Amino acid sequence: MRLVPLLRNRYRLYALTRSPERLGLLRTQGVVPLPGDLDDAGSLARLAGLPHDVLHFAPPPDRGEDDWRTANLIRALRKARSIPQRMIYISTSGVYGDCAGRLVREHDAVRPQTDRARRRVDAERRLREWGRRAGVRVVILRVPGIYAADRLPLNRLRSETPVIDDAEDSYSNHIHADDLAAVVVAALARGRSQRVYHATDGAATKMGQYFDLVARSFGLPMPPRVSRQQAEAQLSPLQLSFMRESRRLDNARLRRELRVHLRYPSVHEGVAAASRGN
Repeated sequence: MRLVPLLRNRYRLYALTRSPERLGLLRTQGVVPLPGDLDDAGSLARLAGLPHDVLHFAPPPDRGEDDWRTANLIRALRKARSIPQRMIYISTSGVYGDCAGRLVREHDAVRPQTDRARRRVDAERRLREWGRRAGVRVVILRVPGIYAADRLPLNRLRSETPVIDDAEDSYSNHIHADDLAAVVVAALARGRSQRVYHATDGAATKMGQYFDLVARSFGLPMPPRVSRQQAEAQLSPLQLSFMRESRRLDNARLRRELRVHLRYPSVHEGVAAASRGN
C-alpha cells in the first residue's frame, strides 16, 4: 500500500488478494482488486496476459523447503503469449545464514540454515530460471528487518523480553518501509536483469542496540540483558532463529546502480521520526 501513491499516476494497478475484506480498501486507493490465492493455482487464471510488470511480495508457504506459491504464479503468467517484462521479488537476507558478523555482498554464496530461508532460495531460483528462459527481467531484492512507526517492537519491550548481552549479540540489518517502497520503484526503472540487490540502509547494528534505541525513544524500560545460553532457555524458537544469525549487509550496489537516496539512512533517523509521529 505504500507503493500505491508512488505508482498510480504512472500505471494501472492491480492487486491479487485472497481477502474479501481488502477489496473495498484497494478500490478506494485506485487499485483494481483481483480475487485469487497463490495456494490455489486454479484461481490465478485471470493473471495470464494481464500485467506488464509484476511486484511479487507474497511470502512463501509456512512449511517445507519449496515455494509452490511462486511456482503457481509463474505457471499462471506463462500461459499467455504476452508475458511480463519485469518481475520484482522481495526475498530475505536470511538466505545467507549465519555469517558470524561478516560483511556480505550480493555475489556471496547463499547458505540457508532454516526451512524458511530455504523456501526463499527456492523462490529466487525459480524466478531467475524463468526469467532467463522467457526473457523476463527479474530483480531480486534481499530485504532484512523492515520497520516503521507501525512495525516497532513496542509490545516486546513492554513485556520485558530479554535481549542478548552485547559481547555475544548478533548484528542485524534494517530498512524503513517507506525506503523499501522507494527501492522497489527504483528497481522497476533501473534494476538489471537477473540481478540481486541488498535493500538495506547499510547501517548494521547489534540487535540489542536496536531494542535499546526504541526503548529510549518511546520512554519504555530498557530490555533486560541475558547471556546467549540463558536466551536459549527463555526465548521462543522463532526469536532464537533470528538471534542465531549475524551478518552485515553491504548496500553499495543499491546506491550505485539503483541510485536510491534513503530518507532514513539508519534506524536512528527512522525511529526518531516514528517517536515524533512523522
